[in-house]
Amino acid sequence: MLNDPRTVRITGDDTAAVFRRAADVTADTAADAGATDGDRGAPVPEAYVWCNLTSGNGTRALWLLLLPFMVVNLAHWMRPAAREGARGVRLYGLLVRLAGLSLTVLLVAAACEVALDLTAWQCAGTAACAERHSWLGFLSPTVSDGGWWSAPGRRLALAALVPTALTGLLWYLSHRTWRAYESQEPPRRAPEPENRPGQTALSRPGFWFGRRLVARLRAAHTAAGLLTVAAAVGTAAARQDHRTGGPALLDGLGRLLELALAGSALAVVWVVCRRGRSDRRLDRRIDARLVHRLPLTALVLLALTLVYAGWERPGWRSAGRLPGDTTFGGIALAQGALVIALAVVAHVLHRTSSACAGAGEERCALRGLGGPAVAMLACALGGVMSGGVSQRVSDWLDGTGTSLDGPPVLLTWQASVIPVLLVVLLVVCGLLGRRTWRLTRAERAAVAREYDAEPGDAARTGRIARARAMAALTDRGPLLVAVTAAATLLLGAGALVGAFADGQTPVGATRDAPALVQGVAQAAQALGSWLIGLGFLLFVTWGRRAYKDASARRTIGILWDVGTFWPRAAHPFAPPCYAERAVPDLTWRIATWTRATGGRLIISGHSQGSVLAAAAAWQLKPSDRSRVALLTYGSPIERLYGRWFPAHFGPAALAALHQDIDCWRNLYRLTDPIGGPVRVPGDEHGPEVDRAPLADPLAYGRTEEHPLPAPVLGHSDYQADPAFAEERRLLLARLRAEVPLQRT
Repeated sequence: MLNDPRTVRITGDDTAAVFRRAADVTADTAADAGATDGDRGAPVPEAYVWCNLTSGNGTRALWLLLLPFMVVNLAHWMRPAAREGARGVRLYGLLVRLAGLSLTVLLVAAACEVALDLTAWQCAGTAACAERHSWLGFLSPTVSDGGWWSAPGRRLALAALVPTALTGLLWYLSHRTWRAYESQEPPRRAPEPENRPGQTALSRPGFWFGRRLVARLRAAHTAAGLLTVAAAVGTAAARQDHRTGGPALLDGLGRLLELALAGSALAVVWVVCRRGRSDRRLDRRIDARLVHRLPLTALVLLALTLVYAGWERPGWRSAGRLPGDTTFGGIALAQGALVIALAVVAHVLHRTSSACAGAGEERCALRGLGGPAVAMLACALGGVMSGGVSQRVSDWLDGTGTSLDGPPVLLTWQASVIPVLLVVLLVVCGLLGRRTWRLTRAERAAVAREYDAEPGDAARTGRIARARAMAALTDRGPLLVAVTAAATLLLGAGALVGAFADGQTPVGATRDAPALVQGVAQAAQALGSWLIGLGFLLFVTWGRRAYKDASARRTIGILWDVGTFWPRAAHPFAPPCYAERAVPDLTWRIATWTRATGGRLIISGHSQGSVLAAAAAWQLKPSDRSRVALLTYGSPIERLYGRWFPAHFGPAALAALHQDIDCWRNLYRLTDPIGGPVRVPGDEHGPEVDRAPLADPLAYGRTEEHPLPAPVLGHSDYQADPAFAEERRLLLARLRAEVPLQRT
């Protein structure tokens, strides 16, 4: 970044830090302050390095487990623009938080399905399966000859340690990252007036300081996970005790525990619904009693449930499945209802807002329905992970495929609709491919015209045109998301109806149907089971590789760049928000430097760095903000963030930022699949933000300046383009007119 091998860390730590060239370390000291610009030679560049916030060490591989949580957290920030505090805005946030809670319950329920139902209940209770897996022998009534642990309740109590440990791991990851990220305090400043045109929540003092809400949600989700385990164990034991002739004492204890679990579950829902984000000020309070007592209460109830389930019950034998269909069916139904309600709220908010209208065209992704669509994808990801692990473990335990009943019927139906979903997606991809081919043909003429390359090199022209057409696919992303979300919702509803219609798998339900229907059902069920298992294995393999391979972790880090930019407002177990460290870092550095030197500076940001630069500028005091210029390149700030997060990066917010800072210039290429124009026109505050698209490649053929063929750079190496140096020089000249000392 600094074009110098001799660099020195000015401030920061091993996670994120500011660096300078060794020759510039004392550029701001009193001894150097009297030097003229000619003596100093050039403005002083600094580099803020934050890559370890998203790639880091091997534990980042565990973040793959949290992918559905990250996606549902994104849905929270995708709401259409509306007045903060409005009833619709609060309802939108509440629905997303409930969807996030359902994902926690789904993940823990999947762990219960594997450990309690498939392993402890079905396999350990079946002689053939227990003999095939000798490590389960002490749990089997046949193999252990009626040993103490072979009682069904004790088997379930012991197996419950697995989902309990998973819940504990999620709590640990969330608490550890909460202390490292959410506890980074931004500079103190007075809040700005809320009625300013283009006001965005990103300028509020407490936006990047969400420790109170995350602590509350973490307590609620931890308690929800523990209560899910307790319900899975306690329901099986209570069902046995409620039968005629069961022990009256155990029957009464079972009913008391059920009431306690239901009451605690209502308390968890109340905590999730009670309070959202409060970012108008730095909220340093922690609801200590709630944060500690709610998970502790759930843990005590779980311990009591395990003791209750482990009590001696003569004649109790495990047979069939645990009542998993009801559990997973209820979760799927609740998630579908939440997504539909979220879509209604988002539609109403979008209709009452004009914040997405930019340059006379609709810029909001999916007309404001991006959040509900992404929430649906989060639920689908959770379902695929749950079904995949259940199906693979079932296949592993039941080698012959005849000794176990297997996972719940609903999970089999959900796996069976995956081939149908893939067919739909293949059709959409085919249409997008056809459109890209047609656009490539159209771009050939544009390339030849812009480079004056008639007749030119057909292969060279084709490569440039293809790069432009492929880059334009990014703008078709909303279509792919919309089709995937809608198909997932409809197919999920069909799977739910099919599973509960007669309680049979697709093959069983079509046993009396025509041969063609039977063949389709058999193919869908077999292929779906294989695909969902393959997806789970690829997921585990990728995580294992990322744990050992730094380059794979960097790939995951790129994926997290967008997903973990936003604070954890809907799910506390999502990967941590790196911007809650990066934005305060930048804000502190900019504010303290301008205060100490009285100088002005240019914040130069590429790709996701440009988003961090804008976020840091919004967090400055208005007096400091006016001393800053922005130079962004390859920036997704409008193309991605403005379309998918209109409440925070809409046209009005970007125009207001353009007015508040000294000047803003943006560079982009037509071959860049990520960066694009900002679309903010010029006014009395400064010129138009966007420069005309940069030429890529810089030269079509061989020239004096480029004797070898110039590459198509796309999203990379913007600083190698002469336009970068030119725009940087113009910004420095604009700042130099008022203050003699500048820094970039």
